[in-house]
Amino acid sequence: MADSTGIPIDPMTLPPVHGLPAWSTGQNISMHIYFSTSPIGDVFGVVNRKNWGQAELGPEAGGFPHWTWNDIPFGDWNEERREDVTIEIPQAVRRNLSSLWADVFLTKDGANPNPTSPGFIPGSVHHVRKLLTRYRKKPKTRKEHNLLISKNETVVEEEEDDQSGLIVPYWHPNLTLALISDSPVLNLRQIAPVIHPHLSITGERDESKTNTFYMPMIFPNDFWHLREHEVEINATYPQDPNEKLFLPLSVTFQPMSYMKMQVYASMTHGFEEAAKNGQAAGELDEIKRMLVETNPWFLALTATVSILHMVFEMLAFKNDVAHWRKKDQMVGVSLRTIATNVIVQFIILLYLLDNNADTSWMIVFGQGMGMVIEAWKITKAVDISVIRSPPGSTLPYKLDIKDKHVLTEDEIKTQEYDKEAFRYVSYAGIPLLGGYTIYSLLYESHRGWYSFVISTLTSFVYMFGFVQLVPQLIINWRLKSVAHMPMKAMIYKTLSTVVDDFFAFCIRMPWLHRLACFRDDVVFLIFLYQRWIYRVDTKRVNEYGQVAEPEEKTAQGEESKKDK
Repeated sequence: MADSTGIPIDPMTLPPVHGLPAWSTGQNISMHIYFSTSPIGDVFGVVNRKNWGQAELGPEAGGFPHWTWNDIPFGDWNEERREDVTIEIPQAVRRNLSSLWADVFLTKDGANPNPTSPGFIPGSVHHVRKLLTRYRKKPKTRKEHNLLISKNETVVEEEEDDQSGLIVPYWHPNLTLALISDSPVLNLRQIAPVIHPHLSITGERDESKTNTFYMPMIFPNDFWHLREHEVEINATYPQDPNEKLFLPLSVTFQPMSYMKMQVYASMTHGFEEAAKNGQAAGELDEIKRMLVETNPWFLALTATVSILHMVFEMLAFKNDVAHWRKKDQMVGVSLRTIATNVIVQFIILLYLLDNNADTSWMIVFGQGMGMVIEAWKITKAVDISVIRSPPGSTLPYKLDIKDKHVLTEDEIKTQEYDKEAFRYVSYAGIPLLGGYTIYSLLYESHRGWYSFVISTLTSFVYMFGFVQLVPQLIINWRLKSVAHMPMKAMIYKTLSTVVDDFFAFCIRMPWLHRLACFRDDVVFLIFLYQRWIYRVDTKRVNEYGQVAEPEEKTAQGEESKKDK
């Protein structure tokens, strides 16, 4: 090898090009599992003359458990081992003064992993470490209690925000050790950064001096770990520092291909970066949960349903806005229903935000968009302004609501029917709300009065929310018409509601919000029935405020025929 001037270059002075497997497949190897608190992996006390597996626990404890899996066929894709153990957590770990590691030694040719043993062979021993104590922010604790009786508190944990919370160690009961069993030839210049921590180069070169060797790769696969399965290690400290703490651990060995390892390592790194950039851990765990617990076909169907839900919802919003932009009359429209919808959707939005750990942000976004559109509809019917209150009023300002134009006879009738419908609905709604409020106050637990008001109103809306939709159905019945309804928007809303029925079982959301998806089906069925029984009338105003055959024009045509 020479440079551009012809001067020979020693290949040993250049970085290696490829990485070749140092161990060949087809041979039997052994895996030794140790646990220690050594910060440098000095399991056998070679450096500090200290047995890290026993010093932290004391001689009477007998040290951490350790075992060996022998005769593992390197390259056998069907080989799998599992060991369930119980580990005593040292006081230093519970006090955040030390960390607990799993030290994995891979050996061949009967080598001993202990460097002080005569059977130790450096090239036949490979050491890999995995941190078992996972450090992250401690979730904030919120207390729920009966507001009338402040005892019997129920503690509920909720994800902590980025601004507060102590860093504490957590323990996951599963450890998966994947051995890369296809031994590929690696192009060292194109290896992804996420692979570097798992790649151990020997430093030796082959005959060409351009390639090096790498030790077998052991990949601790944490991708499927969910935070809901983690437990806080020092939960009992310092209340009872003398009490021993034992935690279970299930260690699994399995083979894995290099390609699969790259996918898992990249996705794990991506999720960690998303969490650092503000993505809620609950959202990331929800994705993992769906991948773990869902059948692949059902998962593909869920993805399709998610896309359809967003498309139908956005089309419904678009057509609803287009309909109301062209609307200049309020015939057949229940203004009280629209105003009630704004209040109801605002309450639901507060409830979803109050339970943000159990709610997908896609649900919150759709709820917020719907509330904004409903509020905008009110401005199409009336002018709302803030004016000074008359002298002697309690508040200095008040809302002034005026109609945008002089109401027609049909609009006056619509308002009368609207008032009548709401009067009938209030006969059932107000007693139900009062009764449920008393029940919730007496028998349910809440974090505070704000949470009580929001959760009670939301529960009432979810259980009896169809009541607020009844006035529009009554107006349709009294007018014997549905021409004033935005048909395209209603069609998309109907399709979106059908999708919601399936969507309710796939996306994480509060249970009451899930039941509300089926509640809307009843209203849509009634509306479809009204659409069917109230046939097309060419003299009736359609959804765009147009009339196919105005009465005046028809009458003039008949008179002209008579004159002839």
